[in-house]
Amino acid sequence: MTDLPPARTLHRRGEWTNAYDLVVLDYEARFLRRKRLSTAHGEHFLVDLPETVSLDHGDALALEDGRLIEVIAAEEPVVVVTGDLPRLAWHIGNRHTPCQIESGRLLIRRDHVLEAMLAQLGASVAYSDEPFTPEGGAYGMGRTMGHDHGPGHDHAHDHEHDHDHDHAPGHSHRHVHHHGAHHHPNDDDDIPVDVD
Repeated sequence: MTDLPPARTLHRRGEWTNAYDLVVLDYEARFLRRKRLSTAHGEHFLVDLPETVSLDHGDALALEDGRLIEVIAAEEPVVVVTGDLPRLAWHIGNRHTPCQIESGRLLIRRDHVLEAMLAQLGASVAYSDEPFTPEGGAYGMGRTMGHDHGPGHDHAHDHEHDHDHDHAPGHSHRHVHHHGAHHHPNDDDDIPVDVD
């Protein structure tokens, strides 16, 4: 069977209808720019996007001939976390770990160090296999990646103090950073403030 035409365009969920086929991808595989994929019906196509993106469940890749391939989040091993969710979510977020937030539970990928920390915090943890679709983080960038808040964000603020600031209309969040020892501009060394 010959390959399908390449996909060079992404349509976000709600921006399209009538998929030709679908592709099932886990969380890691949904972060891509150029990659050869196989559809659920065994056809192959090349994804060749202008930049690296995080595909979400329900997005569609547009083939050059106009047909659409729907993106489905694959089932994968996850940890189901219950307990004092706001407190537990704060500790998970403080470690820059992808987290799926639901009304009565949190989902993270399996990680024995995080699981032990959560158990010490009084969380209940259980194991499951299900689609993992974590929060995309601020600025709609699609991934929670280390300390980078996205392009155009000047991060020159004092990490010793909690602070509130607005980024865009209707978007406000609170940063609380804990990075251990802090170095200040008046210190006689070249060690950066953030050592994540």
